[in-house]
Amino acid sequence: QVDMVESGGGLVQAGGSLRLSCAVSGRTLAVATVAWFRQVPGKEREFVAAITWNGDNTGYADSVKGRFTIARDNAKTTFYLQMNSLKPEDTAVYYCAGDPRGWSSYYRNRGRYPYWGQGTQVTVSS
Repeated sequence: QVDMVESGGGLVQAGGSLRLSCAVSGRTLAVATVAWFRQVPGKEREFVAAITWNGDNTGYADSVKGRFTIARDNAKTTFYLQMNSLKPEDTAVYYCAGDPRGWSSYYRNRGRYPYWGQGTQVTVSS
């Protein structure tokens, strides 16, 4: 079993920053890639960023490139999403997800990820 727990969401003004955390526990050896997705009501869950367990590979959605950074804590099984220059359109529930497979060109595909957290709400006010 793999458990993924998000934290760090909240309310922030446009232009501000937040850092989300994703704590991975349980069978961590079963996770090779960690990603962040986000979802707003009535829309599909969309890819935000991904990183391999060792941090060697990262990928971003075009909408967040240059503003968001995904990283891991080398001492812990924790992954972060640093979000800067936030915009109202970044408002969503943010989920972290785990994939047992290695890096591939399909890292944006939410169907690849069998492990999911419960999500954390991020609200950006204008």
